[in-house]
Formats: sequence, C-alpha cells, structure tokens
Amino acid sequence: MGHSHDHHHHGHSHNHGHNANKKALFSSFIIIFLFMIVEVVGGFVTNSLALLSDAGHMLSDAAALGLSVLAMIFGQKGTSSSKTFGYKRFEILAAFLNGLALIVISLIIFWEAFHRLLAPPQVISSGMLMISIIGLVINIAAAYILMKGDKDENLNVRSAFLHVIGDMLGSVGAIIAALLIMFFGWSLADPLASIIVALLVLVSGYRVTMDSIHILMEGVPPNIDIEKVKETLLKLPEVLKVHDLHVWSVTSDFPALSCHIVVESELDNQLLQKKMKKVLHDEFHLEHTTIQIDVDGEQCCKDEHCN
Repeated sequence: MGHSHDHHHHGHSHNHGHNANKKALFSSFIIIFLFMIVEVVGGFVTNSLALLSDAGHMLSDAAALGLSVLAMIFGQKGTSSSKTFGYKRFEILAAFLNGLALIVISLIIFWEAFHRLLAPPQVISSGMLMISIIGLVINIAAAYILMKGDKDENLNVRSAFLHVIGDMLGSVGAIIAALLIMFFGWSLADPLASIIVALLVLVSGYRVTMDSIHILMEGVPPNIDIEKVKETLLKLPEVLKVHDLHVWSVTSDFPALSCHIVVESELDNQLLQKKMKKVLHDEFHLEHTTIQIDVDGEQCCKDEHCN
C-alpha cells in the first residue's frame, strides 16, 4: 500500500504570483480610494446620480480592494494544527463579500434611479463631465495595473478587475449623460446612465458571487473535466480502478486532487506515483495531489464506498 502527497514546486510559483497580485491590488486600492472621495464630493456638488452611483461603486471597489489585500496577507500566513491549509481560503471569502457588495450597490442605484426618472433633477453638466473624464482615466490606470496581476487564475484579482471595469463603463456612461444634458438639456440621461451602470455591476456581482460559492462548496474547477482525469489515470497499465476521486480548489489558483488507485499486486509504488504525478501535472496542471495506492482485494478494508 502506498501514499503520495505532492506540491510539485507549487510554493515558489504561487508565492511569486501572490506578491504580484498583492502589489497590483494595493496600488489600485490607493488610486481608487483617493478618486472616490473626489467623485463623492463632485456628485453632491453637481447633483448627478450617475456620478454618485459611480462613486458608490468606487466605494465598494475601495472596500473590496482593501479587503482583498488583507485577504492575501492572511493567505500567506503559515499552516497550523487547526488550519492545515493556512488562511488561503480567506481570499475566496473576500471575493464572495466583494460579489455581494456589487449586488447590493446595484440595487441601491436602481432604487434611486427609479425616483429620479419620475422627477429628473437639475444637474451641473460641466462639472459632471470634467469629473467623469478624470474618473475614466483613473479607472483605465487601475485596470492596467490589475491586468499585470493574475486575473485569469486568481478570483480575488478578477473580482477587483470586474469592479474597475464596471467603474470604467460607469464613467463612460456619465460622460455621455453629461454631454446629452449639456447640449440637449435631457435630464433623464443622468438616471438612465446610472441604470446601465447598475445592470453591469449586477451581472459582475452575480458572476463573482457564484464563482466564489462554487469554490467554497469545493466544486470541481471549471477548467478540469473530472471524468477525463479518471480516464487518463485508468489508461495507465498498472491501474485497475480509480475511486474516491475528488478535485477541488483550496483557493482560486490552487487546485487539488485526492483519490484511491487500485493495482493488481505489489508494484514499485514510488515509480507509479511519480508517473501519475507527471500525468496529472502535465495534462491538468494539478500540482497538489494526494494518492492512495491499494492492492486489488485488500483495499479500503471492504469499505462500502469502494467501487
């Protein structure tokens, strides 16, 4: 009977990416927090809901980014006897809260926009236009910084990136609304622009929330086909059966696998484990694997889950 537990150089690459992500998130947090204050003041001065809704989104951005940075700091804490994976999953909790924040912000914007559609207020379009243009530039800068992070693999960075993209589109909407008010006196443009922003924010929030719930529920990573993993292992001539196969994510860029392998008789378990690790790493990018090797007829002590 054999057992394998493999990290396969995961620590070094994970920490390198982790530090890059933390730096990107922190830089974006500073930029967005400072401009959020400007946008809140500008929104009240110009009486623009489009600006205030964008400022509300930026407030959730600042909170989300700050929480994400804290999550990554916690995530780097070492393991303990009570938390054997350390605090890596804290990043997913932060992403979950970010998603919920986006949904709540969008609902608040919808509510306020509804009232403004019934009674459009006067808006100082020139001030609204100026602040919106500055906001667009700020958001482009923040998005560029976050693109340097690992937004495709790290859910925390991706949720922050979606926040910023939502802000960017919000700034574009506010610019268009300001121009429509300035040149055509169309006051409805302001609440309509805020509704468009709210829709974008709602979609982003829903996606991030559902992705984080999937990880918290230890769902199979979307880029891994668990049946294909099983078939690949069964193709190895030494392997008779594969059971109790589990693939999940500890955090968004840390997939893990555990399973039982049944072989015909005692083999060179170290050699077989090495072969399986290589296959799992090369074909599925699985670096954290725990594999139990059992001899046919002796495995699992006749456990009813063995099949």
